[in-house]
Amino acid sequence: MPESSRTHLVLIPSYNTGPKVFETVREARAQWRPVWVVVDGSTDGTADVLQQMAAVDDGLRVWVLPKNEGKGSAVMHGLRAAAAEGFTHALTMDSDGQHPSALIPVFMAQSLERPETMVLGRPVFDATAPLLRVRGRRVSNGWTQLETLFAGIGDSLYGFRVYPIAALLAIMDRQPWMRRFDFDTEAVVRLAWRGVKPLNIDAPVKYLSADEGGVSHFRYGRDNVLLTWMHTRLMIEFVLRLPSLAWKRLRKLPPFQR
Repeated sequence: MPESSRTHLVLIPSYNTGPKVFETVREARAQWRPVWVVVDGSTDGTADVLQQMAAVDDGLRVWVLPKNEGKGSAVMHGLRAAAAEGFTHALTMDSDGQHPSALIPVFMAQSLERPETMVLGRPVFDATAPLLRVRGRRVSNGWTQLETLFAGIGDSLYGFRVYPIAALLAIMDRQPWMRRFDFDTEAVVRLAWRGVKPLNIDAPVKYLSADEGGVSHFRYGRDNVLLTWMHTRLMIEFVLRLPSLAWKRLRKLPPFQR
């Protein structure tokens, strides 16, 4: 039987992943209850099947957005609905089969034990990982470390993680960014600025071939431009925040380390 919670839920944004989303949802439901899916304007017919699955499974709920608004917007829609029903934390995971459903209980247990943290997946790559993606990830993670004054974020892009809902919604409500592919990285940077500590857990990531049902909406040109713009914005704001961030960090150090 899957573990159940009235404070922690699994939230899966989905956009045109084809049948792979059904497998992802079934695997997530085998581990946890409730699981919520936000279909972000998909045109591949998966929304109808997901709604049929939800009709016979009271541990599964599905929202269908009328048009594609981006991953961050889909997550934000789910977070608002979750907060309205009293949930305090959400584990987000991709719908394309890359994330390890079997680790859902492990991540949730850590969050339940330390609800003040954000529990972040730290990806463990195998031979299927594209070298260009891995190298690009290192660059983005390097900027993230600087932007957070080395707060300990193990990986800024891996979307398998548990967020404190209220803190994340408060951040997203104050600015217009974090609505698309920039969501994962900017979320952890701004949560770190807010004082939410990261708790990192190693987790495998799978890059599925087309024959295995793998679907990727990452576009190297478009999304790298978006990430560059995001880090430019964050660095400008980081410089403005630097005195207060440094002061907060100094106050938390033990006397012998000051």
